[in-house]
Amino acid sequence: MNTIKGIAASKGVAIGNLKLCVKLDDKISKQSITDVEKELERVDAAKEEAVKELNKIYLKALKRVGEENSMIFQIHIMMLQDDDFFDAIQDCIKDEKVNAEYAVWKAAQQFSEMFAQMDDEYMKARSADVIDISKRVLGCLNPALESGLDSLKSEAIVAASDLMPSETVQMDKSMVLAFVTEQGSKSSHSAILARTMGIPAVVGLRDSFAALQNGVVTIVDGSEGTIVIDPDEATLKAYEQKREQFLQHQQKLQQLKGTKAVTKGGVEIEINANIGHPSDIEMVLDNDADGVGLFRSEFLYMESDDFPTEEQQFEAYKTVLEKMDGKRVIIRTLDLGADKQVPYLNIPKEENPAMGYRAIRISLDRKELFVTQLRALIRASAFGKLAIMFPMITSVEQVQEIKGMVEQVKHELEEEKIAFAPDFELGIMIETPASAVLSDLLAKEVDFFSIGTNDLTQYTLAVDRMNPSISEMYDPRHPAVLRMIQMSVENAKKAGIWIGICGESAADTALTKFYLEIGVDELSVTPSAVLELRKTVQQLD
Repeated sequence: MNTIKGIAASKGVAIGNLKLCVKLDDKISKQSITDVEKELERVDAAKEEAVKELNKIYLKALKRVGEENSMIFQIHIMMLQDDDFFDAIQDCIKDEKVNAEYAVWKAAQQFSEMFAQMDDEYMKARSADVIDISKRVLGCLNPALESGLDSLKSEAIVAASDLMPSETVQMDKSMVLAFVTEQGSKSSHSAILARTMGIPAVVGLRDSFAALQNGVVTIVDGSEGTIVIDPDEATLKAYEQKREQFLQHQQKLQQLKGTKAVTKGGVEIEINANIGHPSDIEMVLDNDADGVGLFRSEFLYMESDDFPTEEQQFEAYKTVLEKMDGKRVIIRTLDLGADKQVPYLNIPKEENPAMGYRAIRISLDRKELFVTQLRALIRASAFGKLAIMFPMITSVEQVQEIKGMVEQVKHELEEEKIAFAPDFELGIMIETPASAVLSDLLAKEVDFFSIGTNDLTQYTLAVDRMNPSISEMYDPRHPAVLRMIQMSVENAKKAGIWIGICGESAADTALTKFYLEIGVDELSVTPSAVLELRKTVQQLD
């Protein structure tokens, strides 16, 4: 038995077998071989198996999401049947007398780089597809090389160096018992995803990550940041009891459904939920949230191999609005860049992506992309109570330009006789020190503010929230951050607009009293935290 510590990122206890997802570069070694024909036969067999797998996936996707959204699997099948790619693999085996795994991965790197250098945008996007199909072939060659998150066949605790958004958007979440990562912090993507899913997570293990063992029974205590590897009988029993107590506590919270978040003194606050995908709406409804305080629309882009069309986006937004049945849904326009990358966007590598080409900066630079999203959003407003929110704002001029584009889209839709609601709200995120300092001027331009405490903390304290080496310095309760928040609330109140908080500290019950005292109108948290926060508010005097 071995006990190690990390950063407690999502509450709860999980017990299960560990699935260690390491990078393929670390798994694949170059080995000399003597039987060339045997390796060539292995490659042919793996190719055939991969094509069969993709055909099954394609037929399944065809029934669930239709022809257009299933086409990517047909493209993958066609690429697998490309002679040039497999000729390169076979030549490598013959010429260098190396193992099939190494030959496949070498060819994958070469062809991926070749596609990435092309001028045509469609061909550039195939760069990522080459890596995808190669991973599938490698998994067929050797089960130990299965890519991890997209190949989970049974429930497991997922352990990885870090979990980027692009790696998690297509995984089968029902198979994940918990997350464990070497890198990351409480506000990293993997931590936020775990809280959204309502599963335990421990992140930022750093050097201790090396102690994890693939396939071994492991305990993850996301409340304490503790991991127990190969526990003895007594320890296993103790944590089974702790897990049961946690589940009983969650069950008691169900009794708060149908009640309001009102203090003993009669102060009421709206408690909404953050989501990243239309499928998350079921968790919002199950946890009785007052609405959706943040729909991260960028995940529609991240699970696609090309820019989602206006129609695809419209259907996603419409679905969420209809299911919320008149409750407010705040949809944030795309916030790509930084730790959320998509290959087809072709964002150049940056030294400091968190402060680089991202979010509203991309939208205002690539206006055709932004207009497509605005059209889908405004059309969807006819099907519920919509509010549109814009991220990473740093100036009044940005907001005025956005409003001008919104008016232009509304005018075009009117001319096309396409229905939309006349009274949807427009708001901005207060997540940069610039927006907090300018909040008195910005409040005159919009209907609401929503404070993104994750980035606001990062930028105010000059602390990279993804860097575990300085994670103890990332403090959403820091007086400087709280002053930024209070300044923004005061300016919102003066202008007569409402203000909420959608960052992770909205769920920090140690700050709930402070938020109520300064006049915050709304808190938006992961769905699993809604009832706990409601209980905290109801107990306040």
